[in-house]
Amino acid sequence: MARTLPDRLKDAALAAFVALLLAVPFIGLTTINTDVGLRVATRWDWVLWAVAIVFAGRILFGFAADAVSTRRRRTEARGPLVSEAAGRTLGKAFAAAAIAFAVTLPFLPFSDRYVLDLGMTVLIYILLATGLNVTVGLAGLLDLGFVAFYAIGAYTFALLAKFFGFGFWIALPMAGLVAALFGVLLSLPILRLRGDYLAIVTLGFGEITRIVILNWQSLTGGPNGVGGIPRPTLFGLSFDRRPQEGQQSFHEVTGIAFSSEHRMMFLYFIVLLLVLVCAWAVWKLRRLPIGRAWEALREDEIACRSLGINPVLVKVSAYATGGLMGGLAGCFFAARQGFVSPESFTFIESAIILAIVVLGGMGSQIGVVVAAAFIVLLPEFAREFADYRMLLFGAAMILVMVWRPGGLISSREPTLTLAGGKQPAESVVRGVGS
Repeated sequence: MARTLPDRLKDAALAAFVALLLAVPFIGLTTINTDVGLRVATRWDWVLWAVAIVFAGRILFGFAADAVSTRRRRTEARGPLVSEAAGRTLGKAFAAAAIAFAVTLPFLPFSDRYVLDLGMTVLIYILLATGLNVTVGLAGLLDLGFVAFYAIGAYTFALLAKFFGFGFWIALPMAGLVAALFGVLLSLPILRLRGDYLAIVTLGFGEITRIVILNWQSLTGGPNGVGGIPRPTLFGLSFDRRPQEGQQSFHEVTGIAFSSEHRMMFLYFIVLLLVLVCAWAVWKLRRLPIGRAWEALREDEIACRSLGINPVLVKVSAYATGGLMGGLAGCFFAARQGFVSPESFTFIESAIILAIVVLGGMGSQIGVVVAAAFIVLLPEFAREFADYRMLLFGAAMILVMVWRPGGLISSREPTLTLAGGKQPAESVVRGVGS
């Protein structure tokens, strides 16, 4: 029901008053370094602008929310088939456009080392969020320690390279499998836990992993980390200016002039390939019995048991699949940096990955891509605001979650239809029963 104008003005005035209380210490007062020391200066004009923007923005946000609600009711009145068909078409168009842009990014006129490095960061978080989306978004198992799989994958490659001389392409599947094994070991003792208790245990697992890495100095190097991690090669060809002994240079073999951007482009396409393969694998798994069992478990575990679905197998497979993707991302991170240390795997990383999943929409693969780009790129674009950029970042996240409480892409195509679908309903439990 639409609100009246006096109600909107009252709500906007309250929001502006709260903004005034926050703006006075954060914006209105600042320190200036002078010859006689620090002195406090005031910026009341900035405060007035902030309050006015909040007041006007709150009113406009209310009108926009009513318009979205009205459009949603009209869409529901037309029938679900219209919205589902439009959603599928829009999703396919967005996926095709995103893939085309990602493939051509290194060749665009504005592309340089900074753009490629930023693109790799976005893709790494997309890969991590894709793995966590299986555990949290599809299976409904809260995980606050997903960074542990990220760290396990990175240190698996670092230690295999340090002690056994393994290269990237050999260590990549091994890092994923080791992380998946730890996912299985984590899931077995916590099968009966739910909600807050499950969150606390997974948070503890992430912290235990970081502390073990930090203190087992004879193996992991402790706070000093592990360096000298080899770079990926292309069929044995190195992209370094001076390749290691026994390797050939890509530029010498091909006759192309050396450029440091060539190695960045190669790394970019590696992580892009990993993201596309993992996204395709999740898309296929969602349409298999195990993927449908994940979604059924998320909705009602008791109903799953009554249908003959084995919740132990479902939970273990969800943690293992998510851990596998986290390990792959960690292996690439170690290859990209050439160095790993415990400071790269703190709890804040788990919080960022979980924020991507929630912000994008639980279970939505397209939402993961949009949210990862939003969370990584927004602080970069707001660097000009210096100390206020993280404040703007937090405010933008709050606005998005108020506007779309279910996530940016809160609706998605169902993987099972009861009428007119290609898959019969009884295939849900086939292959996942006890």
